[in-house]
Amino acid sequence: MSYSVDKSDEQWRAELSAEEFAVLRQAATERPWTGKLLDEKRAGLYTCKACGNELFKAGTKFDSGCGWPSFYESVRPDAVELREDASLGQIRTEVLCAGCGSHLGHVFPDGFGTPTGDRYCMNSIALNFEAE
Repeated sequence: MSYSVDKSDEQWRAELSAEEFAVLRQAATERPWTGKLLDEKRAGLYTCKACGNELFKAGTKFDSGCGWPSFYESVRPDAVELREDASLGQIRTEVLCAGCGSHLGHVFPDGFGTPTGDRYCMNSIALNFEAE
């Protein structure tokens, strides 16, 4: 897929910390219960740490108990790209930023009690938060 923000690995490394680069550009995962946005409760907007693309409204965030910020839907269907991921010997659905292709996390169909039934399990380090 072609992205509106297209940079080389060298450019991304210059702009992101080593941990941010590992998650956003190499699909690593931050440790559970360590992300600074896990307990964020204010109204606002979550954006991609790499390119600023709008991703999730705070009103769609919920406490799933999984250790990572969870949302039940993206701000717009075209804000994220969903891709099959078989990297751990199981089939999962990877969530990428549609603006730059950065890895954000995975989506699972176990968001019980949410309007969509989905749980977008995102790496806190992959997101910025803009309070209203």
